[in-house]
Amino acid sequence: MKKWIGNKNFYRKVLLITMPIFVQNGISSFVGMLDNLMVGRLGTDALNGVAIVNQFFFVFMICIFGGVSGAGIFSAQFFGKKDYEGVRNAFRFKLIACTVISVLAIVLLATKGDFLIQLYLHKESGVGDLAKTLEYAQTYLWVMLIGLVPFAMSQVYASTLREGEITMTPMFASAIGVVTNFVFNLLLIFGYLGFPKLGVLGAAIATLIARIVEMLIIVVSAHKGERSAIIMKGIYRTVKIPMILVKRILLKGLPLMINEILWVVGMVTITQCYSNRGLEVVASLNITSTISNMFNIAYIALGSGISIMVGQLLGAGKLDEAKDTDRKLVAFSVFMSMVLGSIMILCSSVFPEFYKTEQEVKELAKMTIVIAGIYLPLQAYTHAAYFTLRAGGKTGYTFLFDSIFTWVLIIPLAYILSTKTTLPVILVYGLVQGTEFIKCIIGFVMLKSDKWMINFVDEIHY
Repeated sequence: MKKWIGNKNFYRKVLLITMPIFVQNGISSFVGMLDNLMVGRLGTDALNGVAIVNQFFFVFMICIFGGVSGAGIFSAQFFGKKDYEGVRNAFRFKLIACTVISVLAIVLLATKGDFLIQLYLHKESGVGDLAKTLEYAQTYLWVMLIGLVPFAMSQVYASTLREGEITMTPMFASAIGVVTNFVFNLLLIFGYLGFPKLGVLGAAIATLIARIVEMLIIVVSAHKGERSAIIMKGIYRTVKIPMILVKRILLKGLPLMINEILWVVGMVTITQCYSNRGLEVVASLNITSTISNMFNIAYIALGSGISIMVGQLLGAGKLDEAKDTDRKLVAFSVFMSMVLGSIMILCSSVFPEFYKTEQEVKELAKMTIVIAGIYLPLQAYTHAAYFTLRAGGKTGYTFLFDSIFTWVLIIPLAYILSTKTTLPVILVYGLVQGTEFIKCIIGFVMLKSDKWMINFVDEIHY
């Protein structure tokens, strides 16, 4: 069992790295729910307008995540090697990449925002006022555009700090951001304490203020902190990056960014396939995904832990220790998800009752939550395998493992079962989710091969 289970010091380090990420992800999920609830108090048109615009910003966030991830796998290995100039160069690459992504996003949304919004507005819709929804969406969009840059900057700094095992600063900044958002939501949406009642505009301004506050905390703390100062010293001395490093990051980073985008589109497409069976299916799956997101936080945080801990060991040339650490982290992730999946199943009849919806939707949601709980450990394993491959720079493998698998197998299966058969929708959902078995086998073979155990920064010299 020692092969799969670490000692107290091992788990102390794991918790030290992953717990702040776990808390930060939980806070982010909470603030998203908070915004929805508060804007929902303004009516259906306001909620729909904000929801439409947030679809665009979600895609932007995923692009930023992809932009920092490619350089991030180098940053983690450089830190493990104690090559702090390498970390700084990876930071500079992130900064340039995220600046380019932000400018492109601002230009696109500023010039084509109305067109993109109207793609969601259909005359045959029987719910809401289309003109009002468009007006709310436009108002929200123009303020939120200003927030793209602070968000991107926060991710550049936060990701670099986490890769250097400084996880408390991003968590603290995120927590302050949530409190700021909540307070200004109350003041500006509803006009409490003498503030103007701005509705959707107030929600946008509150989010913008929160993002600026979060960015300032992360940036100032990074440059003033005793531990982070080692990394940040001379960070803006130059914007030049060794061409050999640029080429390596692009080679490994582009597949990550493309993968993230294809994954987002793939998830939307799968939901669209299910929608052929009726809106009650969409509603029940919305409940299930909301509940699942609460329980997914654990394996998502442990995936980040794998990226950081295993990446640092690979960068330090400790390949055997990296393999041992990875094996124990994967086992821990699966075990935690078994526990959380069991809790999901036991509570499956409780969660849907919090929603004011038809009984048919609630009953369907109860069954899909049970299925989601059963497959949670498998999802934990595939997620851990993905981050293991990423830590070793096998981004081409992650692209095949994630996006290609989704588009070649899962989406066609969901489409065929949903539209070409009369199978009960709960069986369709179960069969589609069952593709995780195949993905687990592929992941197991990839990890077993040890081809991911690569120190790819040792050969980079300046």
